[in-house]
Amino acid sequence: MNHTFLYKKRFQLDSGLSLPQLEIAYHTYGTLNADKSNVIWVSHALTANSDVFEWWPGLFGENDLYNPKDYFIICANNLGSCYGTTGPLSINIDTNEPWFSYFPQITIRDMANTLQVLKNHLGIVKIHTLIGGSQGGQIAQEWVLQHPEVTENIILIATNAQHSPWGIAFNESQRLAIKADRTYFGNTTNGGEKGLQAARSIALLSYRNYDTYNSTQKNTGNNNIHNHAASSYQRYQGEKLVKRFNAYSYVRLSEAMDSHNLARERAYSMETVLNEIEIPTLVIAVTSDVLFPVNEQQLLAKGIKTAIYKEIDSLYGHDGFLIETKQLTDHIKHFYQTIKVKTYTVNI
Repeated sequence: MNHTFLYKKRFQLDSGLSLPQLEIAYHTYGTLNADKSNVIWVSHALTANSDVFEWWPGLFGENDLYNPKDYFIICANNLGSCYGTTGPLSINIDTNEPWFSYFPQITIRDMANTLQVLKNHLGIVKIHTLIGGSQGGQIAQEWVLQHPEVTENIILIATNAQHSPWGIAFNESQRLAIKADRTYFGNTTNGGEKGLQAARSIALLSYRNYDTYNSTQKNTGNNNIHNHAASSYQRYQGEKLVKRFNAYSYVRLSEAMDSHNLARERAYSMETVLNEIEIPTLVIAVTSDVLFPVNEQQLLAKGIKTAIYKEIDSLYGHDGFLIETKQLTDHIKHFYQTIKVKTYTVNI
């Protein structure tokens, strides 16, 4: 079910600014059991939404590991998005106009704080498993560090403890593309659409890799001098994102990803910060991921003393965490068996 929660108090941001109020869009699936112990909370990636059954089939669904017949599943739309949670397209009640490019800068920490607000509203005392991939994994880490009691288990997939210069460079290149479209500065609902199309094309190069394109986007013959399969694919994917997303949200969400650094303002080393996570943790890397390479997940697993480290093989690079659900399911089942955690699914 799709829900919206309106938090009518001012919401303090990491930057020192604040939002006059906070709206959180979220989905729930299944039924909360009597002792409220069957909660699975999903923290989603950059351009996803709160309907996890839509974008993570094979892991979430009535025939999958996380079955709503067994679990109460929650996924909230990220702060700054354009899928219902307060973001650049929302009305600023102080001006009665949409925020657009004037929406304040946000961080991964801000996103984690919105999840805590929603958790308190729902009366959830303890989450069974908190799971997040990519930016969702960044958010999950921050949430656990700020509120160590929030979850019994955490699963981190294709993510990192600090966003890399490589990742920041990709994000900045995408923002440059968006802002090269002068309509972005017009602050309209459709502002920056051509730039967003170009940004998505850049992003795909980091989500996939050389082997992905060589396997899936080869020309069918040897006589092409234009209209290459890879070119057509890039255009199509850019157009596809423009139909469902917004340039102003993309800018703020990518900036938030760049802000991710667990050691920021904590005045001690990353190793010490990671050591503070003491709950059972599963860290999963995608071997072909060039955006979040395996060494970043290995760092997480080394620093979190309770962590179990696993890898999945995929042709699809970073996007493999959304595609290789059979491998994910096997690793998660093994994780639960290893730590002997109570599970509700009949598949284990």
